[in-house]
Amino acid sequence: MTRRDAFDMFLLSAFWGVSFLMIKWAGHDFPPLWVALLRSVFGGAVLLLALAWRRERLPERRTWPLLALLALVSNAFPWLMFAVGELTVSSNIAAILNATTPLFTLLLAAAVGAARIRWATLLGVLVGLGGVGLTVSGGVSGGQASLLGAGVILLASLSYGVGNVLAKGRVTDLSPLGVAAAQMIFSTLWLLPAAALGAQPAGLSMQGLVGIAVLGVFGSGLAYLVFYSLLARVSSTQSAAVTYLLPIWGLFWGALTGEHVSLTSLLGVGVVLAGLLVLNAPVREQPGPIEQGA
Repeated sequence: MTRRDAFDMFLLSAFWGVSFLMIKWAGHDFPPLWVALLRSVFGGAVLLLALAWRRERLPERRTWPLLALLALVSNAFPWLMFAVGELTVSSNIAAILNATTPLFTLLLAAAVGAARIRWATLLGVLVGLGGVGLTVSGGVSGGQASLLGAGVILLASLSYGVGNVLAKGRVTDLSPLGVAAAQMIFSTLWLLPAAALGAQPAGLSMQGLVGIAVLGVFGSGLAYLVFYSLLARVSSTQSAAVTYLLPIWGLFWGALTGEHVSLTSLLGVGVVLAGLLVLNAPVREQPGPIEQGA
């Protein structure tokens, strides 16, 4: 992993790390479908502006079916699940549960022959998840979760894993900006009919508006631009390992809002980082099956 890869991973984790708190803020004013929809709209607006500024175009029409599928499994569905899950799960716990994404990615990639499970890779995943467990057991303030809410968030993490494997080798030769912009457009189209027919926002507050704006601009638009640039240079399992940094951001934002950070939680952060280092050892992937296209 190069210094640029490490920096992009840190930047991406910062964008996604704040998203969990912003989902919670936005959820005070907007129903889950609207949280996911507006996240797509704001993110798409940012990316389309960047596309125009760079004088780039959206990917060719032949790629649209794949991008529409990616938008469903990597954007619309998991974003809706997170918005639903965080109705009964704290933002800290949501970030921690999302750290299961690398495990799902690794298992799915191995299942389709896109990656070989090595002992070092599996060890990195297990060590990282062990650190997540330590962080949870540390008793981060406000870390309450219902079983149903946690299950919904784990379903979102599984969907992210599907998206990571599906994207690897299929879109990495396309413009990261064009791919990200197209996904936001398709995500909006997936969510718009259901949001229009479902529950409507009851009222607006400054906190809710800030939450949805930050979620869309940073947690969606800019984050996915960085993500696809990173995915073009590293394996799908390594790129998904950025989620191991999200519990650390959960602790950080919790500390800023006055939450207690226990010694056990801090120890868990250290174990998470150790797992990330092991997981980011060179991974041998077999790109053949991935190159077949959708």
